Amino acid sequence: MFKNVKTWGPALLLVSPTIILVGIFVYGLIAVNIQMSMTDQHTARPSDEFVGLDNYFRLFADADFQHALRNLVLLTVVFLAGTLIFGFLWAWVLERPDRGEGFFRSIYLFPMAVSFIASGVVWRWLLSSLQTDQQGGERTTGLNRLLDSVGLGFLQNSWWSDPNWGIAAIAVPAIWQLAGYVMALFLAGFRGIPDELREAARIDGCSEWQLYRHVIFPQLSPVMLSAVIIIGHMSLKLFDLIRAIVPDANTYAVQVPATQMWVKYIGSDYADSAAIGTILLVLVALVVVPYLVYTSRQEKR
Repeated sequence: MFKNVKTWGPALLLVSPTIILVGIFVYGLIAVNIQMSMTDQHTARPSDEFVGLDNYFRLFADADFQHALRNLVLLTVVFLAGTLIFGFLWAWVLERPDRGEGFFRSIYLFPMAVSFIASGVVWRWLLSSLQTDQQGGERTTGLNRLLDSVGLGFLQNSWWSDPNWGIAAIAVPAIWQLAGYVMALFLAGFRGIPDELREAARIDGCSEWQLYRHVIFPQLSPVMLSAVIIIGHMSLKLFDLIRAIVPDANTYAVQVPATQMWVKYIGSDYADSAAIGTILLVLVALVVVPYLVYTSRQEKR
C-alpha cells in the first residue's frame, strides 16, 4: 500500500480540501438537520429532547402540509408538461437549419438569463388577480387587463389567488423561463440523429409520422429522461419564484413544502422546518438517484 503512495498520494492531497469541505458543509449539515428534525424544538428556546419521528408523523397528518404536498404535485405536473411540450415544439421547428435560426434560438433561450427573482417581480404584475374596472377604484392590470381589452374578459381569473388551482398559475412563469432550456436539450437530440438513419427509414417506406414514432422518438428518450429529471427536481425545490410573485410566504393558495419550511423557520419552529427540509431532500433523492444509477449503468455498457 505504502509503495503506491507516490501514485495516489498527490491526487488525494489535491481533492482532500474539497472532500473535507463537502463532508462538513453538505453531509455534516444534513446530519445536523436530521438530528434537529427529531427534537421538540418548536420555539426559539433550545431543546434537545429526542422525539424520534413524531414530527414527521404529525406533519403528514396536518391538513396544511397535505395541501402543500398537493400543490407541489400539481406544480410539478404542470411545470413538467409545459416545459416538455413547448420545448419539444420549439426544437422541432428549429430542427432543420434555416435562416433566422440563431435569432429565434436566442429569443427562446433569453429567459434563462433572467433570475427567478427578477422575472417573478414582472410576473407578479402580469398575474394580478384584479378582474374588473371599478368606478373610482384600482384598474385591472396585467394579463386580465389584456384579456379585457381584446374582448376576452370572460377568461379573466384570479390566477395565483385561487385556493384550488392557484399554484398552477405559478407554473406559467416557470415554464416561460425553462422551456428554452428544454428546447436546447431536444435540439441537441435532434441534431444527434444521423441523416442516414432518417433516409433509410424513408426508403423503407416510413411516413413522417412513422419516422418520428419508430425512429426519432426512441432516439430522444434519453433527452426526455434528462429533461424530466432536471425540471422535476427544480420544481420540488422551487421557492424564490413563488416568493417573488406572492407577497406573503404564508399564502394558503400557493403553499408548497419549501415555502412552508421558510414560514416555520422564521416562526422559530426549527424542528418542523428541519423535518420539511429532510422530506424535500428525500423527494429530490427519489428523483435524482434512480437517474444517476441509470446513467451509470448505461455508461458501463
